[in-house]
Amino acid sequence: MRTESISVVVMTYDEVENLEAVVRELIEALQGLPLEADVLIVDDGSRDGSGELADRLAAELPAVRVVHHGDNRALGGVYRTGFAEARGDVVTFLPADGQFPADTIALFVEEIDDCHMVLGYLPDRKSSAVAKLLSAAERQVYTLLLGPLPTFQGMMMFRRELLDEVVLESQGRGWAIVWELILKVDRGPYRVKSVPTKLRPRMSGHSKVNNLPTILANLKQVVGLRDLIPRKRQ
Repeated sequence: MRTESISVVVMTYDEVENLEAVVRELIEALQGLPLEADVLIVDDGSRDGSGELADRLAAELPAVRVVHHGDNRALGGVYRTGFAEARGDVVTFLPADGQFPADTIALFVEEIDDCHMVLGYLPDRKSSAVAKLLSAAERQVYTLLLGPLPTFQGMMMFRRELLDEVVLESQGRGWAIVWELILKVDRGPYRVKSVPTKLRPRMSGHSKVNNLPTILANLKQVVGLRDLIPRKRQ
């Protein structure tokens, strides 16, 4: 499957201290790839100056453009905007906190040559005992509700053509739209692979999603996926 262009959606909410470094690292990484690059910053209603910084970067860097949300729509809203606005043959999402090295994208580009979707996972993630417990409990509940899950934790890359072929129905602010796409692709006539990736500490600030209220909100939405997801292929 031929790949000539890539869209990287930079997910941004109150990340003014990190955004510029993340975007510049990303641009440098993309320059090493033989692909036309499209970098889309989605400013999710930031109030700390991230939106203004994003506009400055877009004015300076030809590959960069910006979409602003007038209010905060959380992960679900950012993914929907990215799905709608992406232009590349392949699409990936990068958080603006700096935790995922930009060279992860080169790894995914190499792996996606013979498949439709690449899922990253974190074999050596270092986190607190509480965070590990919450993550394990969340995945266990997802498995009980939805059946066997592909190995996934963190970043993904997929062929944009999937968005024309896979009908996505999930609403809401959480991860449901992401899991709906992953599971419908994984259980459809497509090839999916999982590859190990690295994670580093946030450049600054604190996580806005790794907390109990967000996890509970995500679980509530995932319950609604049971009737939308096909059964696991035998």
